[in-house]
Amino acid sequence: MRILGIDPGLQTSGFGVVDVDGPHLRYVASGTIKTTHLERADLPGRLKVLFQGVCEVVERYQPDTASVEIIFVNVNPQATLLLGQARGACITALVSRELSVTEYTALQLKKAVAGYGKAGKAEVQEMVMRLLKLPSLPGKDAADALGLAITHAHVGSAMARLAQASGTGAKMTGNYRGGRSR
Repeated sequence: MRILGIDPGLQTSGFGVVDVDGPHLRYVASGTIKTTHLERADLPGRLKVLFQGVCEVVERYQPDTASVEIIFVNVNPQATLLLGQARGACITALVSRELSVTEYTALQLKKAVAGYGKAGKAEVQEMVMRLLKLPSLPGKDAADALGLAITHAHVGSAMARLAQASGTGAKMTGNYRGGRSR
């Protein structure tokens, strides 16, 4: 199974692609989609770049499923709203390409990858490098995206089986898996 992880951001969105064969993970690709070449005030243009960038990544790497980080409200509500719009553009691109999308919090990512929910960015980068046997540290945004793909590889199928067994499985609306992982 091929998993695409997306770490959404309005200026820089990370992506990471991982192949999973049972317990084995194999790095496929990672990188970033940047909107910094556009004016900060050009929100529609920046969202278009994110949408098209994610679509291009999906077309190039042909993932089977995707995972996206859940955004929490931070100190600046305006920044949170803008980030939410970037996240929406990324999710819309994924579902427009018929991919199911699973969401994970930063805490879930850090626990799955580093074993500690309050791990720092550097710790996540280091563990992603080790888990995928990379020759060097991936960039921060790409590491988070790869971490989301790894998280889904480790816990996604188990969470789906638990939800199905308990009868509280996430409802599907089209190809988007609604709700958040709890």
